[in-house]
Amino acid sequence: MLNRVRSAVAHLVSSGGTPGSGSNELPTPTPTSPDPIAHAVAPRSPPAWAESGTKASGGAVENRGSSSRPTFLKLSPRGLRRAEDHAGRVVQSPPDTGRSLPWRTGYAEVINAGKSRHNEDQACCEVVYVESRQARMGGPGKSIKDQGHQGLHFHYWGLFDGHAGVGAAEMASRLLHRHIREQLRGLVEILQDPSPPPLCLPSTTEASVSLEPSCPGGSQPCWPLQKEVTHESLVVGAIENAFQFMDERMAREQRNQYAIGGCCALVAVYLLGKMYVANAGDSRAIIVRNGDIIPMSREFTPETERQRLQLLGFLKPELLGNEFTHLEFPRRVQPKELGQRMLYRDQSMTGWAYKKIELQDLRFPLVCGEGKKARVMATIGVTRGLGDHNLKVSSSTLPVKPFLSCFPEVQVYDLTQYEHCPDDVLILGTDGLWDVSSDKDVAATVDKVLSSYEPNDPSRYTALAQALVLGARGISREQGWRLPNNKMGSGDDISVFVIPLGGPGSYT
Repeated sequence: MLNRVRSAVAHLVSSGGTPGSGSNELPTPTPTSPDPIAHAVAPRSPPAWAESGTKASGGAVENRGSSSRPTFLKLSPRGLRRAEDHAGRVVQSPPDTGRSLPWRTGYAEVINAGKSRHNEDQACCEVVYVESRQARMGGPGKSIKDQGHQGLHFHYWGLFDGHAGVGAAEMASRLLHRHIREQLRGLVEILQDPSPPPLCLPSTTEASVSLEPSCPGGSQPCWPLQKEVTHESLVVGAIENAFQFMDERMAREQRNQYAIGGCCALVAVYLLGKMYVANAGDSRAIIVRNGDIIPMSREFTPETERQRLQLLGFLKPELLGNEFTHLEFPRRVQPKELGQRMLYRDQSMTGWAYKKIELQDLRFPLVCGEGKKARVMATIGVTRGLGDHNLKVSSSTLPVKPFLSCFPEVQVYDLTQYEHCPDDVLILGTDGLWDVSSDKDVAATVDKVLSSYEPNDPSRYTALAQALVLGARGISREQGWRLPNNKMGSGDDISVFVIPLGGPGSYT
């Protein structure tokens, strides 16, 4: 039985997804250079992040004007053409299975069935070194050890699901981990100190005036107790700020037309015994531990963020112009229904009520549609992500960006609180996986595939990633890509990371 499972996966991958079209060897990943992030470039000059031939584990093999894939896939020109075949949809994985990526990470991807010219997903996997700012400011000739400072390493995985072009996803895959590193530099000593973080850091200049905080209407202190801030919350704040700086950089680059479109971003950071999963968009992550499913993210769509969107439209009606209403109705209101009472809900409601239809209610609703067809301003189906600074409502000058948030939701999992076995994994997947696979489907595949491999087999996690991609893609038939139950398979780009949480060598 176990051999049949392994043979089936190998046959499917080899007949429609053999990854070995590139080199058979991948250099051992090295920590990311601690040099500061390059500044935005001048107009009409190729940006630093767009240079081809990068050696980083993340980034992309790029041919400007065509497509690019993660460098860890080691695709040759022939392999790149094969990866772009919408008809065959060959599954791609790194060569030298199980040894190419840090932490024995498994990875697999497949291009869409023709909805866009290129695979608009991007991926990055890095081990990043964080040098403290104090160490960098040390005198000439002094090493970090001499100064008493030691840096930190963090493991990093990122999936970026692009839309309206590949530029934003490519840029994020190359730079977001560098922004996280920059945000962590000022925290190196604080995170290594077991005592609570200081609430205020000393200034480089002395204040000329010292004032005591006063309270309105009384002499009692305003803050008799101080809030407790944890090291964990500092890391979460660093990741959140990194997303914001990444988005701001995209705004600068998009003015030069180097980073077009936008992307959803799903990132995992392992630092000091904890896994931080940050999500902005409709990609998702789950942990499968001893057969149990632990959600590590949630989707951000017009439906899940309806109230936030409606509140912004209510507070700033100028963002809606004269084209949209912040109210939601079960269907589009018709002119003949003026004066009648119809079901509606606003930014403060989870239920429904009736209201008298007025003239402004004939405008198009800010949030419309259901499921994968739900849209903001009839334009975009995700409400968080990076980029989209030039996105406008069709046949209008109204910008959509004010309603889109670049801030991720960060969930934290403490790996030290549980003794993990080699079959415990964190699954990161773009929406191409989750559109057709439930959490239970994924957990069942985890059990089926990993049980057919020895715990120390380095190829087991890549085999699992390939099985998840194949299971979501389906088999090509006359009616299109179909699952075993004859339902439609995913026609979207599909990208999957499998990160083992236990087993030998997992935390090296």
